[in-house]
Amino acid sequence: MSSQACPLCQTRDGEAYFEDSQRCYLQCRTCNLVFVPPIYYLSSDAERQRYDLHQNSCSDPEYRRFLSRIFMPMQARLNPNSRGLDFGSGPGPTLSKMFEEVGHSVAIYDSYYAKDESVWEKRYDFITASEVVEHLHQPRTEFNRLWACLKPGGILGVMTMLAPAPEAFATWHYKNDMTHVSFFSRNTFEWLGHPWGSKPQFFDNDVVLFQKNA
Repeated sequence: MSSQACPLCQTRDGEAYFEDSQRCYLQCRTCNLVFVPPIYYLSSDAERQRYDLHQNSCSDPEYRRFLSRIFMPMQARLNPNSRGLDFGSGPGPTLSKMFEEVGHSVAIYDSYYAKDESVWEKRYDFITASEVVEHLHQPRTEFNRLWACLKPGGILGVMTMLAPAPEAFATWHYKNDMTHVSFFSRNTFEWLGHPWGSKPQFFDNDVVLFQKNA
């Protein structure tokens, strides 16, 4: 199992990180990603059924407060009337509406609920990926695609809980969602930003911003 290729850096440099009654988890010694081997991935139908249970609503003030953790630091760095993309918008797009309410225009993409492939033909001043990267089976492919769509000087914002140390991982609720298969740490995001020439900026324990060189 430890020879399983890392879905982010593609090396076969993984080692056992944790195991419970549901799955085993590996950590890549190259990029530090903690990941679940593909044999544990849910089918597309099972994933969709899980996502359909989400009750997030644009009119829910608690959900808006939750999303404000990524919205506020990004909004503070955007020029007026910027153009954005919300990647992984989910069944009830809300973050995109929050940006539109302050004057930006935002396209949405979701592999289950808004699979509009035309979004990849455009370039954006900012891109958000809120509570989605932990679901990605091929994070390297998706991050490269997002970065390629970002204009020079643009901002990529990611919201996902950072993986804790092994001793805390056992009681970490975030891992218990069977659709969560990729877990990032500060070291992982620093590794990701290095070839981009972008140093990640961290906010709280679940938001990271990358800025593309102008």
